[in-house]
Amino acid sequence: MKTNIKAWVWLATLLSLFIIIGVFLSPEKPKEYPAYVSESPSPSGIKALYTYLENEGASIQRWSFSPDKLPATESDRLLIMIEPFSIPEQEEMEAYENFMKAGNTILLLKDNPKGMFDTKTVLLGEGLDNPLIRDQKGNTYQTDLLSGVRLETSDEDTVLLDDREGTIAYSSPIGKGQLIVSTSPGWMMNGNILDSDHLQLVLTLLESGLAARKTILVDEYLHGGEGEASLTSLYPQWLLLLILQLLILTILWLWMRGKRFGGTLTPREETVRFSDERIKALSAWYLKGRQYKESLVIQADYVRVLFQERWGIPTSKEWSELNEPLERRLTTVSKKEIDSVLSGIRAVLEKERISKQEFVQWSKKIELFRKEVEDR
Repeated sequence: MKTNIKAWVWLATLLSLFIIIGVFLSPEKPKEYPAYVSESPSPSGIKALYTYLENEGASIQRWSFSPDKLPATESDRLLIMIEPFSIPEQEEMEAYENFMKAGNTILLLKDNPKGMFDTKTVLLGEGLDNPLIRDQKGNTYQTDLLSGVRLETSDEDTVLLDDREGTIAYSSPIGKGQLIVSTSPGWMMNGNILDSDHLQLVLTLLESGLAARKTILVDEYLHGGEGEASLTSLYPQWLLLLILQLLILTILWLWMRGKRFGGTLTPREETVRFSDERIKALSAWYLKGRQYKESLVIQADYVRVLFQERWGIPTSKEWSELNEPLERRLTTVSKKEIDSVLSGIRAVLEKERISKQEFVQWSKKIELFRKEVEDR
């Protein structure tokens, strides 16, 4: 047994060392980011714009909470929503609207913003090559990245950017604040922002939202800000490694201890009386050798041990002293039968030799007690 324990300990130690060495020597995989995330340095992220605004002295920060936590009593915020992964629920949309009604601004950039803030769109065909974009002042900009969607405007809306196909960006008053919608979030990507006039176009939209006088919030909630935390980001790597090692050691310990999961109770007749060939051979030897008394003594001692294990009746008590405790527990056996067994068994066990008939008779009586004890 000690040799087996040492073997398991050495195996667990070697396995732990192998895991530790593998963790430290394995090359670190580049972190993967979703598109339009402000922390992402990949071509699909917007970290370049975020860093640029930060270096220019703008008050900018990430917003990773649900919209109901937005300050609805302040009016100096510009919330930038870039290509949300999904359309928010009705309650969340109402929270965003209350945020604007308080005097704040939301800048929504989405390829097809239909379904958000009652925005209406028009789908266009293909073939829009290098179009010129105009702003409110008549300035033109060049781009090679445009959505095939244009925006429908109302009399209250102000067109900020358009081309010959229609409106690309507009602003709409919402209470004391405003909503700015654009169909070209791709301009803000790290891989696109320095191409053509994309940076100037983005700055034009920010100026329309008075970004210079407001605190800019980049909405990461709609990119999974509160629900995307993975196990590896919540806990340090050394702690996860320790938990893995403890899990492996626990499995090995349970295996070594022979821990069983599932059903463990099987009929006694199956495991003992009929399946154990050694007991059958031993009982046959007692019968052939006419060792009736020895066999009866073993049966009686076994029943006394059961009395002690199941009911706490000491084996040191004499048979004649067991009337009261057995009458209380053996409810299916009559008092007369109990008295008969207890008064006669001592005399039988004190005999030097007993006959086969006596052996069979008293074996049945002892077997009756055994079944009563084991079945309870």
